[in-house]
Amino acid sequence: MLIFIARRLGQMLLIMIVVTIILFTIFEFNKMNVAGQVLGPYTTEEQRQLWLEQQGYMEPAVGRYFEWVWGVLQGDFGYSHQLRVPVNEVLWDRLRMTAILGFWLFALMIPLALLFGVLSGIKEGSLRDRVISIGAVGTTSVPEFASATFLTAIFVFWLGWLPGTSGMYDGWDTRQIILPVLVLLLYGGGYVVRMTRASMAEVMNSQYIRTAILKGLPYRKVILKHALRNALIAPFTVIMLQLNYLLSGVIVVEVFFAYRGFGTLLLDAALFGDIFVIQACTLVAVFVAVLSYFLSDIGYMFLNPRIRVS
Repeated sequence: MLIFIARRLGQMLLIMIVVTIILFTIFEFNKMNVAGQVLGPYTTEEQRQLWLEQQGYMEPAVGRYFEWVWGVLQGDFGYSHQLRVPVNEVLWDRLRMTAILGFWLFALMIPLALLFGVLSGIKEGSLRDRVISIGAVGTTSVPEFASATFLTAIFVFWLGWLPGTSGMYDGWDTRQIILPVLVLLLYGGGYVVRMTRASMAEVMNSQYIRTAILKGLPYRKVILKHALRNALIAPFTVIMLQLNYLLSGVIVVEVFFAYRGFGTLLLDAALFGDIFVIQACTLVAVFVAVLSYFLSDIGYMFLNPRIRVS
């Protein structure tokens, strides 16, 4: 098991090293464009060349790469020329805001999606199964911007129960994040329900479950003790991979509700051309993606004894 974990950690480190090399190489071959984004479109080539010399861009590339990586490891991601502050001063606050969304999303999605998926899978082909399956397919078929518009029309303009934006959210007024979390829940939760239902239905049709039922074991015990653990292997992987979606797909939701999180920071940086913010956001997104795969592999190993033994 320790060898498996060490191997996965080594793969994580290798991926991050490759990503840093790719990012550094991209900006290395576009140094004049970087200077133009920082200084503005109306600067001359001489001004951009002077700025590059002042910033040390004319030094050997290998030395600057290791200097940049060392700075990143210390939390120095550079300076945001759009916001006029160091990148790390705004990056962690925006990640915290997105983490609040993620916390409430997973706190609601995991129990609800697993519950409906199990209820659907244990009675495959029943009316309950068809109702839950149709509902899950319906929620995942509607894109985030459409469900956000629909829910806003109902709860903001028609009923007037909720605020329309979350731009001033301070982490305590939960009314301001109900709609963003609900939009994410409808799309991501429906997918987890479908995966759980398919996995549970497959387990319920296996030979050992049929044998346990024929032996006269209580149906509740068969479900909770024998079927549920094996049925959770595939949904667990899907749930962990939702971390990737939270950082990438959340951009639409955060922009729609004016939520000042990681997604809006990345979009604003891309529109403005804030090079160092884009660079930092890319590193964070790749790290989260790699971490989610690592946690997924570790969880899969504990849920599946065959992997653990091998």
